[in-house]
Amino acid sequence: MEKLWLNSADSHVLEPDDLWERALPAALRDRAPRCVRDNGRETVYVDGQVVRRDPLDFADAMRPPGALDHHIRLKDLDDQGIWGEVVFPSRGLWTAVMTDPVLARECIKVYNDWLKSDFLSLSPRLVGAAMVSMLDTDDAVAELRRAADLGYQTVFLAATPPPGREFNMDVWEPLWAAAEEAGMTVSIHIGTGADTVVARGPGGAVINYVETLFPAQRAVAQLVASGALDRHPGLRVLIAEAGCAWVPALADRMDEAYRQHGMFVRPKLSMLPGELVRRQVYASFQHDETAIGAVTAMNYTNVLWGSDYPHLEGTFPRTQEVVTELFAGVDPEVRDLITRRNFTDLFTVPALPATV
Repeated sequence: MEKLWLNSADSHVLEPDDLWERALPAALRDRAPRCVRDNGRETVYVDGQVVRRDPLDFADAMRPPGALDHHIRLKDLDDQGIWGEVVFPSRGLWTAVMTDPVLARECIKVYNDWLKSDFLSLSPRLVGAAMVSMLDTDDAVAELRRAADLGYQTVFLAATPPPGREFNMDVWEPLWAAAEEAGMTVSIHIGTGADTVVARGPGGAVINYVETLFPAQRAVAQLVASGALDRHPGLRVLIAEAGCAWVPALADRMDEAYRQHGMFVRPKLSMLPGELVRRQVYASFQHDETAIGAVTAMNYTNVLWGSDYPHLEGTFPRTQEVVTELFAGVDPEVRDLITRRNFTDLFTVPALPATV
């Protein structure tokens, strides 16, 4: 079988256990993200909180060797047929639950510097998502501009912002303007910014997995309805790992609200919400069969594929098997749009050599 080469809009890097402890000032070190392996458990601490606790055998079993060894990771990319990939944090995602703006700002700087020097330098095929503060807009804008100077192409925001800083609030306006000016895609990754366990008891594992999607839907509604995307037509937003078929359905719902309840709508938009969604909102999936139908049947073409490497719900080590099944019988133009062209609309990576 001929290998199908793809670009991945979603993957994660695993930071060193002691990244922040060794790089932060002593006054902040004890509250930085850290991972402790003890008594059969891997426990992640952030700002005095226990944010994750996994059995060691489970934590180790779900990580391919390339999660820890970046040179093996590059071999995994070639083996799986992945050319370019967007890389999000792992433990760094937990900076979004911090309440101290100074701690968040300094942890984010440490992460962005490490990712640039120790990871992204390995290959231009790697597109890192720089972190920015969720707590202080001035800090977020300053770090976005610093990240742009370092060569970053996208910034990561948590799907659930801190209370009072929802994405429809004016407090974010300077960041949207700075991202548009810098040509930086804003990437919102699901399952971030809040406790991911909201249900217990029967069906809890499935319910909680589904629940990670809802904040992403809320974020899109807030960005569109508030006029943020209308005011910044060059701003592009990627919703990572959330699937895609819900996006046109959400656009329909917002269009209905805008048409049928227009007397209550503030601000007025220059076009229907659904048009703004189709112009500026992108979404990635890994297994969803309905994602292709969003392109071919629902007129939502901003669909990207992602491997979610090295996470358990990702496609490794079966990527070629998964994508072969997904795209069987699909028009090659549609397949190329989803697996390569939409990615290169947002991000720059070297061209795929003709010889691979």
